[in-house]
Amino acid sequence: MKTLLLVDGSSYLYRAFHAMPDLRNRNGEPTGAVYGVTGMLKRLRREIAAEYMACIFDAKGRTFRDDLFAEYKANRAAMPAELEAQIPRIHEVVRALGWPLLMVDGVEADDVIGTLCAQATAAGLRTVVSTGDKDMAQLVDDHVTLVNTMTEETLDPAGVAAKFGVAPERIVDWLALIGDTVDNVPGVAKVGPKTAVKWLAQYGSLDAVIANADAISGVVGDNLRAALGWLPTSRALLTIRRDVPLSVTLDDLVAQPVDAGVLTAAYERAGFRTWLAELKDGDPGGAIPRRFDAADGADAVAPAAPVERHYETLLDLAALDRWIEKLHAATLTALDTETTSLDPMRARIVGLSFAVEPHAAAYLPLAHAYPGAPDQIPLDVALERLRPWLEDASRPKLLQNAKYDLHVCLNHGIRVRGVVHDTLLASYVLESHRPHDMDALAVRHLGVKTIPYADVAGKGASQIGFDQVGVERATEYSAEDADITLQLCHAIVPRVEADPKLARVYRDIELPVMPVLLAMERHGVLVDGARLAAQS
Repeated sequence: MKTLLLVDGSSYLYRAFHAMPDLRNRNGEPTGAVYGVTGMLKRLRREIAAEYMACIFDAKGRTFRDDLFAEYKANRAAMPAELEAQIPRIHEVVRALGWPLLMVDGVEADDVIGTLCAQATAAGLRTVVSTGDKDMAQLVDDHVTLVNTMTEETLDPAGVAAKFGVAPERIVDWLALIGDTVDNVPGVAKVGPKTAVKWLAQYGSLDAVIANADAISGVVGDNLRAALGWLPTSRALLTIRRDVPLSVTLDDLVAQPVDAGVLTAAYERAGFRTWLAELKDGDPGGAIPRRFDAADGADAVAPAAPVERHYETLLDLAALDRWIEKLHAATLTALDTETTSLDPMRARIVGLSFAVEPHAAAYLPLAHAYPGAPDQIPLDVALERLRPWLEDASRPKLLQNAKYDLHVCLNHGIRVRGVVHDTLLASYVLESHRPHDMDALAVRHLGVKTIPYADVAGKGASQIGFDQVGVERATEYSAEDADITLQLCHAIVPRVEADPKLARVYRDIELPVMPVLLAMERHGVLVDGARLAAQS
């Protein structure tokens, strides 16, 4: 199936402007937004192969939504002058990179994108929309996928349901109930996402919620009834049009050749020396793209050959003591916690996993409480057994996002010492622009697809706590986490340490700052009120 790649250029503008530092060329002109938008477009060309593509921006002037509601977007400040000055340069570079650029009077970029999605589906194309706008989730279906290059998030119909709690076809109803503060579209007072999901699950649609308004009790019911006259307008404001008359056809959106001459002049003006060098090397718009697949991680290494793994469950003190001897003898141990919560200040330990060599690991279940769960070592007994090793600074330890696990252990009165590596921090130092979660790292650096948490505990309303996961399944998942963390350390840290500058950032800044942040999060910070007021 051929692909149409659409970029929400207006979303890109603001995201690039606010994400980038205040870059300026030799003449003092701002260039940060130009750099950010250009970088994102170059990356998209590298990562997503598409036969058709377009970058869509909002046109100046009023739209039909302003006629529906005079206060639409009235809370938005004027575009910053530093961003406005960069827009002509951004448009110039977009076109020079080979992207057809669209702006349609009287509608927003969202409506043009919605219309192109509908046309592409009718023509038998798959569409990928790059945006950070949650409103766009209403466009998702079996033929339309959203990608967010800032968060590495991909949303298909199942992803939308998991993230928002409603299917794509109910996103507009959900938005109408909760409102959209970004666009100054009121919803129902005191109704948040959870209440909106609950009502839509119970009644099925916004129209059905409206029809059953008298059955909803309490303050929120009163607020709903007070908003009944407004909700149709709210829904109309938030609905993306799919029928905008366009002066172009899909055939006009074929990727265009890169205009190296225009790019050279633009890069020289902005001072983008690295990209000037790329032009000279014959790579103006990014490397050869790969075919988009929502299930793949970007730039993944070749899938690894299957390897026999040895994962064991530690259910008695003899097995735990045997592993404690391994931990004390190991030159480096990967440690991972399974917990009751993602909130590090409240999470309690359900189990621990350890790995001291690749493809072998152990899981220590401590608080699995489902009917029929096997007998486990009492939590306090096991932690006291492990305390000497956990608190020994001379026993090197490795974690993925160590700060979280250290918080969890402190919740049980244990101060973990000897953390010498954190694969999340090492990944950040090596590739700050890429995702650093373990699943993404495993695909990117090891060619391994790990067990997703949702496959173990479910997702959405049906998700269970980890203490309800079967011990055997928990062992597969948690032991793999420790094993993969150890393998990632072997794959990533040598690359960081091979570069003296990166090694300094990792060893002298990131790792030492982590326990400082841990203490700040745990205890708070002392603020001199008078000095803060003076600085304000």
